Amino acid sequence: MKPDYIIVGLGNPGAQYERTRHNVGFRALQLLADEFASDNEWKESQKFLGAIVEAKIGTDSVMLIRPNTYMNLSANSVHKIIDYYKLDPATKLIVICDDIDLPLGEVRYRKSGGPGTHNGLRSIHEVFGDGFKRIKIGIGTPTHGEDLAAWVLSIPSLEDEKVLSASENQIIDLVKENLSL
Repeated sequence: MKPDYIIVGLGNPGAQYERTRHNVGFRALQLLADEFASDNEWKESQKFLGAIVEAKIGTDSVMLIRPNTYMNLSANSVHKIIDYYKLDPATKLIVICDDIDLPLGEVRYRKSGGPGTHNGLRSIHEVFGDGFKRIKIGIGTPTHGEDLAAWVLSIPSLEDEKVLSASENQIIDLVKENLSL
């Protein structure tokens, strides 16, 4: 069945990245699957280059997708699913990702915009331009001069993890509020 919306969580595949700051988009999708899917088992889709779950948010059917590509190739998966269902990315796509420029745990919705320093957003931006919705989750900035790549691929401390977990309800609320905007 054709979904009303596609929600993509950005992250890197593989157990070594599962709990990293860069994978908060995947974690947010799991939160949505747990909240809104009757069957929250992720199903691998070769066709869409990712794992999918179908959910119902209000009256809207939503397909959640975690690309199985690495972050900088996220558009490969997103393009396949948007093209297959012939959806308008400006109105039917929401991308959830980490943002190093936002304070830890801050959540921000944008109806459009550039990719900033995020390689996953840059990949999608190169295909669809700046006209797609995104929810960004602040992962903070390196505090002790760490390399940017090392920071985003690090596992948050227990203290930081608590701050990130506290933002979960805000993510759910933003998704519900912004599906039809």
